[in-house]
Amino acid sequence: MSLTSYNGWPASQDQAEIGVKPYAIKGTNIKIRCAPAAGELLSAFAAEFHSLIEPIDEGVLDDWAYCFRMVRGTTDKLSNHSSGTAIDLNAANHKLGAIGTFPPEKVPMIRALAKKYGCTWGGDYRGRKDEMHFELHVNPEQASKLMHKLGLKD
Repeated sequence: MSLTSYNGWPASQDQAEIGVKPYAIKGTNIKIRCAPAAGELLSAFAAEFHSLIEPIDEGVLDDWAYCFRMVRGTTDKLSNHSSGTAIDLNAANHKLGAIGTFPPEKVPMIRALAKKYGCTWGGDYRGRKDEMHFELHVNPEQASKLMHKLGLKD
């Protein structure tokens, strides 16, 4: 396996090759498909997002994770979705490129949750905003340490 996503994690068109599996989002009936070293962090993040920011809509299929593809608008950069290290939440409410889709008073908490779980929020991108999008910016070793620190892994 020689492919890596934009954040440097192993990526593959064959999700089994990188061990992608479903992770339940506590408090919902939703599962997201992520890489093993990322799934616990991203599902725990999503559970807190659901509890503290806004409910993750269960009536619309607009929450996803693993998807083998390029970063939108590029032909040479694999999306972090390709490594199972990125999630999109409530995408129908927070469309790509839209700004200010969250109440301003929620933005500091979004940033704090992203930081807590080793993520970057697409709403903080310098170019085109992507407020539905959250991706890990830690490597697998850092992710493992963070999971231990947060009590997500023994």
